Amino acid sequence: MIQLYNTLTKKKEPFKPLKDGVAGLYTCGPTVYDLAHIGNFRAYVFEDLLHRYLEYSGFKVLRVMNITDVDDKTIKGSQAEGKSLTEYTDRYISAFIEDMEQLRLKKPDYLPRATEHIPEMVSIIKKLLEKGYAYRKDDSIYFSISKFPSYGKLASIDLSEIKPGVRVDVDEYEKEDVRDFALWKEEKENVFWDTELGRGRPGWHIECSAMSMKYLGESFDIHTGGVDNIFPHHENEIAQSEAATGKKFVNYWLHCSHLLVNNEKMSKSKGNFHTLRDLLNKGHNPIAIRYLLLSTHYRDPLNFTDKSLVQAENTVKNYNAFYQAMDFCKTEKEDNSIRPAIEKARKVFTEGLNEDLNISLALSGIFNLIKTANIALTDGAIGVKEAADIKSFLEEIDSVLAILDTEKTELTEEERNLITERGSARKDKNFKKADEIRDKLKAKKIILEDTPYGTRWKRT
Repeated sequence: MIQLYNTLTKKKEPFKPLKDGVAGLYTCGPTVYDLAHIGNFRAYVFEDLLHRYLEYSGFKVLRVMNITDVDDKTIKGSQAEGKSLTEYTDRYISAFIEDMEQLRLKKPDYLPRATEHIPEMVSIIKKLLEKGYAYRKDDSIYFSISKFPSYGKLASIDLSEIKPGVRVDVDEYEKEDVRDFALWKEEKENVFWDTELGRGRPGWHIECSAMSMKYLGESFDIHTGGVDNIFPHHENEIAQSEAATGKKFVNYWLHCSHLLVNNEKMSKSKGNFHTLRDLLNKGHNPIAIRYLLLSTHYRDPLNFTDKSLVQAENTVKNYNAFYQAMDFCKTEKEDNSIRPAIEKARKVFTEGLNEDLNISLALSGIFNLIKTANIALTDGAIGVKEAADIKSFLEEIDSVLAILDTEKTELTEEERNLITERGSARKDKNFKKADEIRDKLKAKKIILEDTPYGTRWKRT
């Protein structure tokens, strides 16, 4: 059974969805005022792992990831460029989806934009006004956190300890209590919606409540995000949602830790700020970036360095080379150690991920299998059947990891002839000619490797 660490209860709990066999999952998405950076993608890769493993475990996943396309930053950015809000944010939404594809992130069932869900937000705010949890101040509307006694239960904070400007964003609007947060902001900067509440625009927190409940219901299973979202964003989501519906909002809250770059917080001023595209433009493999972001437990800080990225690239390269080497096992020999090793790897893989997505333990099972198989491979002891079983297992778990290159590239007739000719040269001990052919193929970006099963090739 899958155990997940619940930020709300501060302990691991067995995952039991509200509806048998179906997991409702809401993952906090991007605010589209700029390109997403690798710190953002640390969270998105963790959420992708969760999504994929729930499916691997037999659950049907209904997943929503929001797009925050209206807030102070998107408004400021669009006005600085003299563009409409939609025109400005469309560019970054498209870029984000392209980046998701580069990292093999599963596309959510719903990718709703905040600007397309204003009526749902208005409906919740009206309920909060009617129930006395919200109040008007001039043309803005605020949530009164003093009216919600359990406020602070997610972040484990005492309401009396919350100080303005330290733990709560202070805005320029007057409020009855400086700790209260905006549900609806008065018309300003010529960006507004004309609604029953008056002219204005939504606060950040109400956006997620409206979009999550529209697609997943008033109560759902899992809500995720980074640790920086716990307070005030997720705390405010709970308060406004539960005050409006009278129901528990979310059963499991999962949060991933920060990403550091060379043990420092990422910032443009330090010169250690990286978008995904920065790294791709330097020639780095997106699947290696995915692996690096994936391979540290989501609740542990991840230190991103050039060295760790090179190591991840080598790991992904060797992992795929091992997978491809299985195609060169042509004998009918049988190694009795292989099938038990596969079953052990599968057991460790599932036990690790069942334990709050313990990816380190899960990966250790896979690499132990590869170590065992490589010994047998070197001895020429793996036959066709064992090789097929190994390939099948790696393909099975790749539905979770998504780091395998299963695409087959065919050789041209000329390239096949060159490989055959080189094989004949090696057999005749004409190593000079064999090396010349190897170099010729390398110039065509075809790398050769001689194995006990013959010469294998890979196009780079």
